[in-house]
Amino acid sequence: MQSLWQKVGGLLLRGYLVAQRAARGLVRAVHTRWRRSLQLRVVSTTLVISALVTAVLGFFLMQQVQSGLLDAKENAALSDHKAGLTYALNVMQDGGAVEQDTQLDQITQDLSARSGTTGLYEVVIIPSVGGVTGWATVEEESVPQRLRDDVRDSTELESQYLTYTEIVRGDSTEPALAVGAQLSNAFELYYLFPLEHEQQMLTLVQNTITFAAATLIISFAVIAFLVTRQVVSPVRLAAGSAEKLASGDLSERMNVRGEDDLARLAMSFNDMAGNLQEKIHELEELSKVQRQFVSDVSHELRTPLSTIRMAGDLLYEEREELDPTMSRSVELLQSQLERFEELLGDLLEISRHDAGAATLTIEPVDIRDSVLKAVSDAEQIAEKRGIKVVLRLPAEPCTAEFDQRRINRILRNLIVNAIEHSEGKDVIVTAAGDRDAVAVAVRDFGVGLKEGEEHLCFDRFWRADPARARTTGGTGLGLSIAKEDALLHGGWLQAWGMPGKGSQFRLSLPRESGKELRGSPLPLAPPEMALGRIRPVLPAPTTDLDPARSGGGSQG
Repeated sequence: MQSLWQKVGGLLLRGYLVAQRAARGLVRAVHTRWRRSLQLRVVSTTLVISALVTAVLGFFLMQQVQSGLLDAKENAALSDHKAGLTYALNVMQDGGAVEQDTQLDQITQDLSARSGTTGLYEVVIIPSVGGVTGWATVEEESVPQRLRDDVRDSTELESQYLTYTEIVRGDSTEPALAVGAQLSNAFELYYLFPLEHEQQMLTLVQNTITFAAATLIISFAVIAFLVTRQVVSPVRLAAGSAEKLASGDLSERMNVRGEDDLARLAMSFNDMAGNLQEKIHELEELSKVQRQFVSDVSHELRTPLSTIRMAGDLLYEEREELDPTMSRSVELLQSQLERFEELLGDLLEISRHDAGAATLTIEPVDIRDSVLKAVSDAEQIAEKRGIKVVLRLPAEPCTAEFDQRRINRILRNLIVNAIEHSEGKDVIVTAAGDRDAVAVAVRDFGVGLKEGEEHLCFDRFWRADPARARTTGGTGLGLSIAKEDALLHGGWLQAWGMPGKGSQFRLSLPRESGKELRGSPLPLAPPEMALGRIRPVLPAPTTDLDPARSGGGSQG
């Protein structure tokens, strides 16, 4: 038995939870629909406001009708009762020697007959002295005690009093209006006017008002729906056209109907779209010309540069035999020729990215090998500056599919930039991997980046300090090319920095080429910043750069 109750309780609990989830889902759906649909809000607001206004007007209208009916009924009741009271007094004065009981019974019958066959009112004559039976066409309990007290306390015989009561007919009752006055010092005359007709009329009026109000509210809602549809539909079409235009469909146009404000909106939108298409086309043509110009100039400069390079190499080989001034000039010429060649290479690479002609040579590579290769390439620069490059590499291989030449170039550029801006402090290179991605972070403790510069640093020819000289021969295109190479792999190249606390650049790549990158194994901000530390505790330097054997080291 207990097991049965437990099963029933479990079923009830599951049913309650299902109903609760369904209710929450319905509320969320309605809330979402309410926020997204202007038409629903307008129609609902119109419906609520019209319902409130109609209800208030209907209430006051019913009050006016009811008050008018009851006032008319009270006036008619007082008039009929006055006439009956006068008739009864005349009969009692002219009755002579007729017995009082017979006379009062006759008065009751005569007054009741005056009400007609429809029973306009009921007649009740009650003795003022308690314990004596009166004369009535209905039960005496129909006359309320409060009305009898008012009549008995009256000092004038013909003063009329009225109140609302119920006529008792056996087991049934019906609403009525009671009017009374003293017939003599010993008797009281009461008229009871049934209000069934007035109640039916009020019910009819109430039903009519309710039907008219419901019809009016529904009509308002339909009108609001139709009116808002005329406005919302063109707005929705405009929104759809704007979305297509934003997605790149520059041929999208709106249909123009009529000459109203919405038609003017459609014409303005079409004019804007046409001008935008024209301007974008002009910019595309100009961009093509510029890219072609850069590519052509870069290619054309290679021939004279090769000749100058050959002459410069000859002079550089004979520099020791020249006087010191000429020797220094030859060395400067050689360094600037190298920078010129690097700039031409970067311009050609940028032009290939701009033209969409950049391609990848994908192969599985251990990201640790790329890090070691980039550190080795920057070794001489780090030695000249007296800077240590600290490696934090995982012990296990971190293999991913990428173009090794491009990724090596990205890492070399990041490490060289970190060395250049480290202000003589160490540079930390960290690599990590998870199931879906690999990442490399290059951290320096130099001048850092100001707010907003973490995005500007990837712009072409951008410098944090325009007055700062590039002592390592940078072209100003390295980070821009690195960003394009990362995007070409479907990866991220992001920057973090704080003034005076250095910066960190993070490269994140998917393990499988073509897969969407959803996260990175390394945080963008250095972990020590979250702990409130300015610099981490560095591991002891070691010359062993094999991560498989040491798990980390330094190069400098």
